[in-house]
Amino acid sequence: GSPTEVAIVLGCQQAASREQTERWRQAHPQVFEIPFNSSSKWMLTVHQAAATPDCGDYFVVLKGAPERVLDMCDIHVDMRARADASLRQLMGQGKRVLCFAEKRLAGFGPRYAFAGASAADANFPVAGDFEFRGLVALEDPPKDGAADAVAKIARAGARTVMVTGDHPATAEAIALRIGVIPASAPSGDVAAAQYRVITGAQLEAHLPPSDSFDPQSLEREGSPELAEFWRRCVEHTCVFARVSPMHKRSIVRAYQHIGGYVVAMTGDGVNDAPALKEAEVGIAMGVRGTEVAKEASDIVILDDDLQSVVAGMEQGRLCSENLRKSIMYTLCSKLPQVLPTFAELVGIPSALTAAQVLLIDIGTDIWTAIAFAWQPAEGELMRRAPRHPKRDRMVDGGVLLYSYGYIGVIQSIACWAVFFSMPRMYSIFAAGRHPSEYSVTEVEADYTGMTSYYWTLVLGQVGAAMAATTTKQSTLGRWAPNRWLTICIVLELLLAFAVVFWSPFEGLFKTRALTVGQLSAGLGGFIALGVVEELRKLYLRRSDAGKPDETLEGEVH
Repeated sequence: GSPTEVAIVLGCQQAASREQTERWRQAHPQVFEIPFNSSSKWMLTVHQAAATPDCGDYFVVLKGAPERVLDMCDIHVDMRARADASLRQLMGQGKRVLCFAEKRLAGFGPRYAFAGASAADANFPVAGDFEFRGLVALEDPPKDGAADAVAKIARAGARTVMVTGDHPATAEAIALRIGVIPASAPSGDVAAAQYRVITGAQLEAHLPPSDSFDPQSLEREGSPELAEFWRRCVEHTCVFARVSPMHKRSIVRAYQHIGGYVVAMTGDGVNDAPALKEAEVGIAMGVRGTEVAKEASDIVILDDDLQSVVAGMEQGRLCSENLRKSIMYTLCSKLPQVLPTFAELVGIPSALTAAQVLLIDIGTDIWTAIAFAWQPAEGELMRRAPRHPKRDRMVDGGVLLYSYGYIGVIQSIACWAVFFSMPRMYSIFAAGRHPSEYSVTEVEADYTGMTSYYWTLVLGQVGAAMAATTTKQSTLGRWAPNRWLTICIVLELLLAFAVVFWSPFEGLFKTRALTVGQLSAGLGGFIALGVVEELRKLYLRRSDAGKPDETLEGEVH
């Protein structure tokens, strides 16, 4: 059976004994049942008063939400007050409380054919005249790590909202325990306190006429009060309690259209499918989830654990961040690659051939860019505000400015400085002759200059790769980036050495061997880029140290 039913049976066995419980069940066999549903919030079973076949007397057991079952009982005012006090105490402890009631059915005759699916269509009296039998409190503690997961979600700039069918008092107690309702919530804000926990009955009374949550449509088709109710729900509500599955879709739409949030919705039941489909990210439970819920969702959590949702958020951010870093790195070399072509138009000797450009793109950049996929997450990754998938572009002005206007400029300055420091390069430029008029000595000097430009650019790209591995953290504490990126950097340096010093490559790519001093000059760009980047990241870290944590709420789970 369900975990709730199993817990109730085990509780009965502990209160009496296993043998006595089984004897009672055999003495009063069940003959009919009205299952639980989210509308009535109770279930009912009919049992024979005795195990004999000719027994025509029965009794009915009612179990369900205390507020529903107690209203169906013939109970004294004092007893009702005591029951309500016990309810408040148990629910305040975060326990799920079920109410039990019973009544006798006499004179129906043996083998009476009970029928019906609700109190309205049952062929026997259901409503009223029940005798209150007691309350059963079930401890359903949050999973280990739930509070930590909620805290991580909050630090990541998102909100966790609890949507449950439990009683408001139970839901509020659990929400306080795991941090869905902040312990430091301001007590002076009347609206926040009033809307902190909203019930399904309140939602039902404020559903928009056409199920449209567009702010303008709410005021036009509904009323200003209706629009204000939903606006305050989106702004202040932490817990939606005693809601039906049909309310979940309305809650999702409210956060999307009124709050402008990106919503991730979790669910496991058949009736959760519309809400899972409506949310930007539908998350179904893999263990207790139904097949309908899994098919309607975008993601299936195999262990039904909120910590897996947090891990998924972090992995998604890491993929997005590493892709952005890879793009930034790849674009860095484009400015120093294209400048030699335009420089030739003003009489500057050729600094980079088309073959060398392709060599850098294919032999250097592409493999290093792919290796960024293995870059581990930075410590601050889950403390940043979420990136909006529609408003925040992967390649924006900041990425282009970083690659073209910052790293690319440093690389270009270093490459040209080393290029003109090579023997005879400036004199060849000053002579203003066409390359076809160069002497053999000048051609060799130009080849040496091109080699130095290529070598400096390769080292500049190594520096760009190292710099792009972190956004604000220093790279000095890490002797190397991730393993695959380190391997790619070593291989591209070996390839560059081969292009510079191996004779077959020298003829193919028009390069010449460089001296130790000329090779060392190429390190200037690598060192300059590293120093400037460390100073920039130091400034960013110090600037952030005086700021509060980012709490921009861009996601709702």
